Amino acid sequence: MARTKATLSTGARLADYLTIGFLGMHCPVDKVRAVLEAHNAESKRRRGLPHEVLVYFVMAMVLYANVAYEEVLRLVVEGLRELLGDAGPMQATVTKGAISQARERVGVAPLRQLYQEQVRPHGPQAMASVWYRGLRLMAIDGSTLDMPDEAANAAHYGYPGSSRGRTAYPQMRFVAMAECGTHTLCFAQPGPWRVSERVLAEAVIDHADASMLVLADRNFYSLAFWQRSCATGAKLLFRVRNDQRLPREVQLPDGSYLSTLYPTEKARRQRTEGVCVRVIEYALDGIEEAEPLYRLITNWLEPDAAPAAELAALYHRRWTIEEAFDEFKVHLADRAVVLRSKRPELVEQEFYALLLAHAAVRRLMTEAAAASQVTAEALSFIHAVRVLRRRLPGFGAIPP
Repeated sequence: MARTKATLSTGARLADYLTIGFLGMHCPVDKVRAVLEAHNAESKRRRGLPHEVLVYFVMAMVLYANVAYEEVLRLVVEGLRELLGDAGPMQATVTKGAISQARERVGVAPLRQLYQEQVRPHGPQAMASVWYRGLRLMAIDGSTLDMPDEAANAAHYGYPGSSRGRTAYPQMRFVAMAECGTHTLCFAQPGPWRVSERVLAEAVIDHADASMLVLADRNFYSLAFWQRSCATGAKLLFRVRNDQRLPREVQLPDGSYLSTLYPTEKARRQRTEGVCVRVIEYALDGIEEAEPLYRLITNWLEPDAAPAAELAALYHRRWTIEEAFDEFKVHLADRAVVLRSKRPELVEQEFYALLLAHAAVRRLMTEAAAASQVTAEALSFIHAVRVLRRRLPGFGAIPP
């Protein structure tokens, strides 16, 4: 049975054109053109569909996940018409096949570079929820995204296992670092399902620096990963398993204690290659479903500078990255995200576009929160997405 193409339910509104203009403001056209040129992916001729339009198209198609490609492209062309001027296409009558071919010519590298350069921690100095004692609060974690069950996607990304053999869709695994105060997902690293979160996290943690305090759950701990993380200069607060061997060596006045991590039992016996950490153990009394004991380690060894009770409370801010993943995977597109692309390179291209679109909404929220002197976490992401879709198209003509 033939399927009817999905279109915008009430026709294209001013609100829809404005969404594209907003993306153009936060990912400037001049920047897009420069990145395309750097990767030899700029349009070779101006007739037809300019490749800079394709970049905004991929961002828009994740916002309009239930709308046909041709309809999304028409929206993008109209939304960017004033911004692109004579460089833009005169009309948007391009087939789905032509759109896919143009996406292949653009490739993943320009979208990856745009994401890496445009999406950074940006919480302002005056916004309290962004900071702890002068350090920017970050959390590292991983998640997955489904994609079409096509042979090429399955071969590259693979399927997660299930009790009945395998799941219905191939899955991308990815790891990112979130700025806790703004929910901005930074430094994301995608990969096939078979690659573990800890392996993907190595490239992510390398972006940490001395301005940050990084939170991580117990799945990320290994001595090698801990040492790699310490080498960035960041302060760390990782949860570890309750059976992790951490003898109480020096008791500290705030209830925490110093201990030493060793790579092997032989090193422990010989007291060589040890790494000193501070251990914080606590329970959550009166909280339903809380575990009997929580154990954290940190390389912040001075209790006066970071008291144990404060760090224990702070660790639970790690959940902000789970909230960011929920925004990214569910609320951004008004439904649970299944990537639309049928080939691995286009899947990754779409992934970076999704991150760019999420970051644009989060930047809007941070700017609004700063102007109102509240925290970005106090604002509703769902409401912000709706506001984004109601902004006026004239914004697209304002120079970045």
